[in-house]
Amino acid sequence: MSDRDEQHPELAGYEPGDGRPLRHPMTLRVMRIVVILAIAGLILPTVYSTVTTNISTANRACGIVVAQTAQDAVSANARFEILGHDGPGWYCYAVAFNGTEVLVRALGPIPEIQRAPSAPTDDA
Repeated sequence: MSDRDEQHPELAGYEPGDGRPLRHPMTLRVMRIVVILAIAGLILPTVYSTVTTNISTANRACGIVVAQTAQDAVSANARFEILGHDGPGWYCYAVAFNGTEVLVRALGPIPEIQRAPSAPTDDA
């Protein structure tokens, strides 16, 4: 058998294309832009939701901590600090009447309040 016999008959006489792209360059550019916008449309709402949830949680947690530990404070202020005392994370400040801020507690990179373990009760 020769090499010709081993080829598929439907490919006999096939010559590859003339080297031109299958799609117009403008079509490729539009497709790339649409894909980038679609990926951004999937990622940006998730990032926005995560950031706003962290801000809300940090403000509420800071309000609870200030109410428990610094009763004479006028307000509470939660901020995210990259170079904080305990590393990057949320920090809770109590604001006094004269405007000075006192660090109350570090809330961590994901704001949380850790509850103290409750004492066991003797109901038995």
